[in-house]
Formats: sequence, structure tokens, C-alpha cells
Amino acid sequence: MGGLRLELLRPLDPEALLDESRFAVDEFMPYWAELWPSGLALAQALPAHLDGLEVVELGCGLGIPSLVAAARGARVTAVDWAAEAIDLLRENAARNGIALRPLHAHWSKIQGTFDVVIAADLLYEARNSEALLERLPSLAPKVLIADPGRPAAHGFFAEARGAWEISECGERVYELRRATRADPRAPSGG
Repeated sequence: MGGLRLELLRPLDPEALLDESRFAVDEFMPYWAELWPSGLALAQALPAHLDGLEVVELGCGLGIPSLVAAARGARVTAVDWAAEAIDLLRENAARNGIALRPLHAHWSKIQGTFDVVIAADLLYEARNSEALLERLPSLAPKVLIADPGRPAAHGFFAEARGAWEISECGERVYELRRATRADPRAPSGG
């Protein structure tokens, strides 16, 4: 991954982790156990130097972007609502000699202020779009989101354009920066 070699443990058969009783309670699906192309794309798109930046990964799953960001100097908080994901990320971080802070929580409840938010494939359900639009402004001025073209992503990006400047910074990886609005009282050039 961009000159970085990671050795990772991951579930051999993510479908074997399906649990109907857990789904009945909170619609839990073990999405965390898949090695999603969006996670790899996000990890590839990360800058080579993140020295000292506070980074949070929302819905980290296997946490490859978190591991890459931490290896590149960021202080990373990796958040997932699946306790199993957090346990495995903790083990993989130790296996690779990488320090990060795994946090078992739903990403929509995370508190704090960071320099950068990173997220891969969070827009698989429309309800995530609204929650993400609400959370992002209080978390960081810069966001990197990888999305493979999920249906909910179109609405998310259309709505986000009101508050964020959006550019593509990798294959299906988007950078959002808080939009700067000109002061209407400032004199105009001309």
C-alpha cells in the first residue's frame, strides 16, 4: 500500500459471521469483515506524510486506511460499531507495530475535533447520508470519503456541496473541505 507493507489477519469467510438474532435486534451485518475495494482506494489516496494530524476513521471495519494513516504519522482514532472489528484492528495494529486508538462505537455518535475524517463505503444506506451530513461539520474541516458509486452517494454529495468544496483525489475518493464563503460586506474587486 503505497510502499507500506502490512500483515493482516482477517476472517476467511465473512458470510459465516452472519447472525440472524443480532440482525433482528439492531440490523447488524458483519460488513466490517470484508476487504472492500473502497477501503483500499482510500488507503492508496492518503498523503504520504500525515505527521501529527489527528485523524478519525468512521466505520473502520478492517481498518486498513487507519493503519496506513497511523504508519504515516497521524494520530488515529478508528471507530466501528462491531466489537469484533475493533478487536481485530487492535491485533493487526500490534502485529504491524502501529499505534492507534481503536474505539468501539457507532460512527454517528463520535465526539471530538480532528484535522481529517476518513471513511470508506459508508453510504451503502440512505440513512447514513443524512447522519454523515450532520456529523461531519463538527468533526473536522477536511474529509476523505471513498465510495464505489452507491445510490445514496449521489444525494449525499449533492447535499454536501452547500457546505463543502468537493474534489476527486483518487479513484472514487473524494476530498471535502469546508466551503469558504466570501463576506457579503467585503468590498468587491473591479
